[in-house]
Amino acid sequence: MPLTPWRHPWRLAAQWLLVLVLCAPFHGAWAVVEANRAPPQDLVAIKGIGPATAERIVEARRQRPFTDWADFIQRVRGIGPATASKLSANGLTVNGQRYEPAAASPAQEVWWQPMIPRPVDPAR
Repeated sequence: MPLTPWRHPWRLAAQWLLVLVLCAPFHGAWAVVEANRAPPQDLVAIKGIGPATAERIVEARRQRPFTDWADFIQRVRGIGPATASKLSANGLTVNGQRYEPAAASPAQEVWWQPMIPRPVDPAR
């Protein structure tokens, strides 16, 4: 009985190797890096974090661990809400939590009001 193509052990190994090579570029999207514990090499692996930012993160957490994303944003220079959102989407967590922007507070909300017509002053 001749061996069918899917029964060759080398063919199965080649197929798995092909799957690993094709999925390698997407590996970073699945990786989760904890800001309080990750070494600088892991922080730099996150898209959007360079060596200088990684060093600022490590220096800030040496003082004390980050409590949440608000603490992270406040203590790491160069990280704002927009950058935190991107870093979280790329796999960075703080205490196991992804970044969720806070809802707009009532003081920041803009309420729509209908236009109330004013009487026109007659031309003098």
